[in-house]
Amino acid sequence: MLAATAAVVLSFSVQAQSDTALDLDALLKQLEEGKFAQSEQNKSREQDFMSKRAQQDQILRDTLKLRDAQLAMSEKLETQFEENEFKITDLNGALDNRLGSLKELFGVLQQVAGDTKNKFSNSVISAQIPGRSEFLDEMAQSMGQSTKLASIAEIERVWFEIQREMTESGKVTRFNTDVVEANGEKVNKEVVRVGPFGLISDGKYLEYQGATGVVSELLRQPKDRFVESTAALQASSGELVTFGLDPTGGSILGLLIQAPSLEERIHQGELVGYIIIAVGAVGILVAFWRFIVLTLVTSSVNRQLKSDKLSDNNPLGRVLKVKEKYPDVDTEALELHLTEAILGEVPKLGRYLTLVKMISVVAPLGGLLGTVTGMIVTFQQITLFGTGDPKIMAGGISSALMTTVLGLVVAIPTTLLYALLSTQSKNVVMILQEQAAGVIAERAEKQALKNPKA
Repeated sequence: MLAATAAVVLSFSVQAQSDTALDLDALLKQLEEGKFAQSEQNKSREQDFMSKRAQQDQILRDTLKLRDAQLAMSEKLETQFEENEFKITDLNGALDNRLGSLKELFGVLQQVAGDTKNKFSNSVISAQIPGRSEFLDEMAQSMGQSTKLASIAEIERVWFEIQREMTESGKVTRFNTDVVEANGEKVNKEVVRVGPFGLISDGKYLEYQGATGVVSELLRQPKDRFVESTAALQASSGELVTFGLDPTGGSILGLLIQAPSLEERIHQGELVGYIIIAVGAVGILVAFWRFIVLTLVTSSVNRQLKSDKLSDNNPLGRVLKVKEKYPDVDTEALELHLTEAILGEVPKLGRYLTLVKMISVVAPLGGLLGTVTGMIVTFQQITLFGTGDPKIMAGGISSALMTTVLGLVVAIPTTLLYALLSTQSKNVVMILQEQAAGVIAERAEKQALKNPKA
């Protein structure tokens, strides 16, 4: 069995070696044939090149001749260039001599044209008189090339535009133009221009975008007192009115409209602020409810003091009825019954006052909690973005302090309301105690008259 197996393995090994030798021989034969074919191809190409040698020599001679001609042309052009440089220098010198002091004048004119163009680009007067800056821009650029001088007409045009800007700056005028409203719709409407300071329409402030020449409404308007002044100005027919204008050309107005409103400030308090407001609203509502109840109770007690008929609709009447309920008891027993009746009225009078007091104490603590959490967020922002932008820190600190403001806004009125309600309650209790003392004294006097020896 083992001998048969070894014979089979040996036969497979011999067969594998025979196949490998056959492949290597075929590969070697293929390499020899390829080398031979490549050698034959190179010989053919070499013979072809040798047969065209005369033609290659002719191409070389033509190329050298062309190179010599180009070199000659280059030398000629260099010579002409140098001559032109000398001529330009001489002509510039002659131009400078002829210009004399006018050269400085044209320099100033170019600078004025450039500065005026920048001023006109951002001036609200350009909303009424468009196309002024283009002329000045073209003039400044042409004079900057030193190939063209300004004509008398152009100089007078610059003078005219500057003078017109000055004249229009002192006027309040009305004109019609396309206005992009806050909803994106473009409407042609009447616009009032207040000198170079601002544009208004329909009681709203407008802005002029010099780059595009578009007049649009401000997405956010300043406070009502400023908006009311725009409406008064637009409705006036020449009389003197008070108007809020921005002498900085829109910088102050831009800051005013960025200031958050009262609603936005409340939202800055976020979750803690909302909780403080909700708790404060509950406290104030409860306080006003108890104020109304105690006012009615005080009024009913005062009416009871003036009446001899005891009634159950007020604490004093209920307490004094103890006298009728126990007509024969001694003073000590009557005192205990009156005290019991008064103690029964005290919880009713002081109902929910403790809740108002708790809210007045907890509200500032809630504000302090919001401040601490807000400062933690601010320091996290500083860690991420650094201290390069003060607006990041200012916004975070403002939001943090908003909860403190809300806490104080809730605490101050609830504290005052608690003091007022507590005083009302104590006054009623004092009346009850005073009247109870009077009842006891009256009962003691009666008993003394019945038992004089005692």
